[in-house]
Amino acid sequence: MAGRGEHSEILTFVGKTVDSELSGNVIDLCPVGALVSKPFRYSARTWELSRRKSISPHCGLGSNLVVQVKKNRVMRVLPRENDAINECWLSDKDRFSYEGLNSEDRITVPMIKKSGQWQSCDWQEALNFAVEGINNVITKQGAQSLGALGSPHSTLEELYLLQKLMRGLGSHNVDHRVRQSDFRADAVLRGTPWLGMKIAEISQLKAILIIGSTLRKDHPLLAQRVRQAVKQGAELNLINPIGDELLTRVSHNAVVAPSAMLDMALQVLKATADIKGVSIPGHIKSVASKVEISEVARGIANSLINQSPAAIFLGNIAQHHPHYADLHCVAQAISKITDAHFGLLGESANSVGAYSAGALPWNAGVNMVNKTISDKVGLNAGQMLGLCTTDGDAACSAYILLNLEPELDCYDTGRAVQVLKNAGFVISLSSYKGNIAEYADVILPVAPFTETSGTFINTEGRIQSFNGVVPSAGETRPAWKVLRVLANLMQLNGFEYDSSEQIRAEIISADTEFASGLNNVLETYSISDTSQKNIGIERIGEVTIYQADPIVRRAGSLQKTHDSALPIAFASPILLNKSGIKTGETVKVKQQSKEIQVEISSDANLPDNCVRLACAHTQTSELGGMFDEIRLEKL
Repeated sequence: MAGRGEHSEILTFVGKTVDSELSGNVIDLCPVGALVSKPFRYSARTWELSRRKSISPHCGLGSNLVVQVKKNRVMRVLPRENDAINECWLSDKDRFSYEGLNSEDRITVPMIKKSGQWQSCDWQEALNFAVEGINNVITKQGAQSLGALGSPHSTLEELYLLQKLMRGLGSHNVDHRVRQSDFRADAVLRGTPWLGMKIAEISQLKAILIIGSTLRKDHPLLAQRVRQAVKQGAELNLINPIGDELLTRVSHNAVVAPSAMLDMALQVLKATADIKGVSIPGHIKSVASKVEISEVARGIANSLINQSPAAIFLGNIAQHHPHYADLHCVAQAISKITDAHFGLLGESANSVGAYSAGALPWNAGVNMVNKTISDKVGLNAGQMLGLCTTDGDAACSAYILLNLEPELDCYDTGRAVQVLKNAGFVISLSSYKGNIAEYADVILPVAPFTETSGTFINTEGRIQSFNGVVPSAGETRPAWKVLRVLANLMQLNGFEYDSSEQIRAEIISADTEFASGLNNVLETYSISDTSQKNIGIERIGEVTIYQADPIVRRAGSLQKTHDSALPIAFASPILLNKSGIKTGETVKVKQQSKEIQVEISSDANLPDNCVRLACAHTQTSELGGMFDEIRLEKL
């Protein structure tokens, strides 16, 4: 968080890093005082390395990789050129995250908890223990008491088998949208949310509106495409709760509190309708009529109308926002009036693929276009993780977790962990130990992307398959194999797979390049009342660049950069003066019934009633929701 205006991205051009914290001749002194060396330096000779192709498992871009291997160990990652996706570049996260693959936190043998004590065991005992636990829950509470949550960083094949297993057992409680807090659009979503255009077309845009995104941190290579567009004359417009430096020209920048983002979007909608002389759609008109058009909103509207081609994107902050469905609806309306492209910046490697896999609480499988919401609808991630309760009661009696660390990966991590602790039985398929022992009953060690084959579908809907590049560590097994065996032991039909290619063929045809059913349209969705409620101080809880997924959280060099420093709370000078707090002081930060102590610093580029405090970090994991009310107190 400290030094947010600095250029922390590492862009690799044909194997050489440029303008990077980690690219100094020997070492670089980071602002937090950590000495960072180039992790590969002097570790192997180039001719000793095998070069193997792969796909990045991190952000939604799906960067193409060359993974260099020595003695069955990943030693270095370089870019594989693909002009349609990452060109010849590679982001810092993709370049150096491989260190997390060899972390000491890797779990390589199955473990079960008996009489409150953890013990290592063989696979047969662990799988039988897991099956017995699930069957006991089904017998006592019924299949609908089962829930499954999968990380969108999992492969298409893994997520497909997860939902197929759940539905085979009789439950539709399955989801991958663990950081989402607003699910009201589910009933009217026409298809799979996606970028709305090709990645390569971004640099040809002439006007761009991005709503809710820490762009350089969430999507560094998409930010590079945006910069290229601006260099060629494009106008970049923002609606955001933060005012970070984007290292490019910004034409109009509306920095507003999270609760005011929808109001600002409605102002832009009303302005575009006024300028074009058209009517606002009826299901939004009454709400939009109440807002007053600001100068910045009119400027954004003129930009989208007068410059073509144009595009509107919802970033990670917008997708996590408590009014995400409303923001989606309004952005869609603006795009229709201005003839702009409309899309979502895919948060994770398989955010689009998870929809194709059917890892959702409605029984649509891969046929999103003909999706119907019926009585066969299970609990969504928010319901399963307690967002609809205040006491932390578990919505399900048993949970299956896939590649997920709920204490870091959810909208309200504190509540999510409490829900899992209150559940009767929890199975975790994970590559890492983390804090899983606090809430799980069985830990099944599964392979990261370098040790398994699979498929990711990136934010533009492009399907990219890959093979494992090194053998599995210890007793680790590919997650798709573990899920297949669990289904076999439960005597479910349709799980006779010998390869991940067979699973993929059941979802998509071999010669398909792009996913089907890509569609961002919400049909006849009516937005809620936008009147401001007095919620006190609002938290801005973005996910920082090196805390986004389990692998990068364990990459040593990345964790030594300033972006991985201990979280600092940031607030505007006005809020600090009002609270009687000085910059640099340590303060109490409270959410719900939890509190932590952190240093606080002044940031004039924040709204006056907000505190910016990163989530997905162990220091802040016990707090509440990413955009919920937060309280400050002097020590």
